[in-house]
Amino acid sequence: MAKDKIDILLIEDEPDLGEVFSRYLRYKGFRVRWESTAQGGWAAFQSCAVKLLIIDVQLPDGNGFDLAQQMIQLNPGQPIFFLTALHERTSRLRGLSLGAVDYIAKPFDMDEILLKIRNLLTVANAPEVQTNSEIELAIGCLLLNMERYSLRDGMGSIQKLTVREAELLRHLVLHKNLLVNKKDLLLQFWGNTDFFNGKSLEVFISRLRKLLQMDRKLHIESIYGAGYILHENEGV
Repeated sequence: MAKDKIDILLIEDEPDLGEVFSRYLRYKGFRVRWESTAQGGWAAFQSCAVKLLIIDVQLPDGNGFDLAQQMIQLNPGQPIFFLTALHERTSRLRGLSLGAVDYIAKPFDMDEILLKIRNLLTVANAPEVQTNSEIELAIGCLLLNMERYSLRDGMGSIQKLTVREAELLRHLVLHKNLLVNKKDLLLQFWGNTDFFNGKSLEVFISRLRKLLQMDRKLHIESIYGAGYILHENEGV
């Protein structure tokens, strides 16, 4: 049986916020399903093809982080926003370390989160109109596929990437052996340069380093106070 296709699965237990936020997103043209429990969210995720998850960390029957891990295991590379009243640094870093695209603290501005959603879904849909040369980028013996969000080595081994991982790696590949300014990356992919976004970028760079171990000619160098360089060393 074919899965229902939706843009956003919202898992939020506060009735007023869930109702208002889901209605707002539908008004803006998105296909939205709202669930108020971890169990309901998990069942919906299994039955739907979801472009974006928005998960409240504190749910009445479970932890949003644990639920997200389950979902990522089922669908590696699944884009996720965490939505929470928790403002502790450790909570935010945990959410970002799971590969979340963003971590949004309550209360939030709906117009601001709408822009973040549109930016992410625009990127996710972009491969449909890209040329072949834009869909696949070669770096060393690896092939980055922006349609499948995957990285393949010369032996045919494939690693799945999140949307944000693929975006960042594509940018580094297009500027290989050149310094890419950290501030520019934050502004382009996160929209601002605050502390937590900086930590999120560092997490993503660390994940990309592990992925690039598939080709030992490649490595990402951190330039303190400046940014990053993706090196492709010939003859290694």
